[in-house]
Parts: sequence; C-alpha cells; structure tokens
Amino acid sequence: MNRLHALVFFLLVAVVVASAAFFTVDQRQYALVMQFGEVKEAIDAPGLHVMVPFVQNVRRFDKRILTIDTSDPERFITSEKQNVLVDHFVKWRIIDPLQFYISVAGDESRARLRLLQTVNSVLREEFGRNTVQQVVAGERDAIMKTVREASNRDAAKIGVEILDVRLKRVDLPTDVSDAVYRRMEAERMRVANDRRSQGAADSEKLRAEADRQREVILAEANRESQKIMGEGDAKAADLYAQAYGADQQFYAFYRSMQAYRASFGSKKDILVLDPKSDFFRYMQQQPVSPAR
Repeated sequence: MNRLHALVFFLLVAVVVASAAFFTVDQRQYALVMQFGEVKEAIDAPGLHVMVPFVQNVRRFDKRILTIDTSDPERFITSEKQNVLVDHFVKWRIIDPLQFYISVAGDESRARLRLLQTVNSVLREEFGRNTVQQVVAGERDAIMKTVREASNRDAAKIGVEILDVRLKRVDLPTDVSDAVYRRMEAERMRVANDRRSQGAADSEKLRAEADRQREVILAEANRESQKIMGEGDAKAADLYAQAYGADQQFYAFYRSMQAYRASFGSKKDILVLDPKSDFFRYMQQQPVSPAR
C-alpha cells in the first residue's frame, strides 16, 4: 500500500514538473524565457518549448500590428503661423522583443507613450515647415513619409517599428475658423464682383460690336438698294424713251392716265381746272393730238 501511495505521489510530482517545464508559444507572439529577472532566451518560433521549472518563467509579447489612436487632437503651428488641430493615429509592432524588454521593461503602455511623444515631436517640426494647404492636400503623402522615417529612427531604439502615421483630421480652432470663413466669404464675394464687372464689360463690348455691325449692314443694304433703284429708274427711263419713240400718241395717253391716277387717288381729292384744259383732253370726245 505504501508503494502504491509512493507511485501515485511520484506520478503527481512528475505531472506538476512536466507542466511547469513545458510551455507553448502562439504564432502571434514572441516569448522571453526569464530566470531571476534575467533574459535567458528569446523565442520567435511558435510551438512547444521547454524551460527549467520553478526557476524560469516566460514573458509573452504581441507580434501583431498595434494602433495608437489619440483621444484628443494636438495643436500644431504651420509655417504660416496658423494654429491647427490635428487628429492622427500610428500603426506599430514589436520587432525585437529583447530590446523591447530592456528599453521599456516590456510595458506596452510605456512604449505607446514614447512613440506618441516621438511622432508628435516630428509632426510639430513638419507642420512648422509647411503650410496648411501642403499638409492637407499638396504634400501630405511626402510629409507622412518623412514623419514615419524620422520616428522609426527613435522607435528602433526600443525594439519596435512604426509602419504608418496617418492624419485623420486637420481642423482650425473655432476662434480661427470663424475668421478664416469670413475671409473666404469676402474673397469669394470679391471674385464674384470681379466676374460680374468683367461680364458687364464683355456684354457692353458685344452690344457695341453688334450695333456697329448692324449699322454697317444697314448702310451696305441702303447703298445696294439705292444702286438697284437707280438701275431700275434708268431702265424705266429707257423703256419710257423707247415707248415714246415707238408710239408717241400712246405714250402721251399713258402718261395722262398716270397723272389722273396720281391726282384722283382718293374720293376726297378736289382739283379745280378748266374742263377744256389740255389736262382733260383724253376725257373729251375729240382727243387733242399731242404736240409735235
């Protein structure tokens, strides 16, 4: 019976020792084997590993990409001496667990604080060298690349790598934005007035040009009409002359008919003449022969 108890006890001790001697490392983790506060081994490969039980212990660190997201925007000053509120985030990860443990005692919160201070310092320098327009649109990618590279030089000292730095929002302080909006509104109004003035000037110019062309067209049309009328009168005179030469008596009769029409165009017309006057010779029974 005592042997059975001893065997059971031995098996229990063996199980406890084995459980204390073996440990697993996840593929998403680094592991440091510690002995009395001193690092004995840095483990990068996942799987089952062995340590000295009750003497050594294991510290695990995350391999995954971590995020530092600021809760409150930081106030920076641009090269234009313009205050801006900047909200940004940082993507980082541990690349050297041993250096990470030596530098910040393996404390992620301490690492975040140091990285945030480094990134803010570099951002402050970059904003001080650029305008708001460059930061927001023009040179934004180049500025973020510079910030990431400069911040990485300090991040490497604590065994981490900064993968990306991004601006979520760049705003003007309330007291400044109101003044900027008023200035923008005044500028837009000035541009609008300039456009209206330019439009009015162009309109007057077009009207003046149209009036000039109208006068030229009317003058040319009048000249052409006078020319056509002159040609018509010349042809009419020629026809009259030919008609008069061909039959003088008919021509005299025709001219008298035209005179009658012109004289008695309305019922209200009154003409006082001697009935025996030569004007009525074609209305008499014996027409008077035209003078030769």
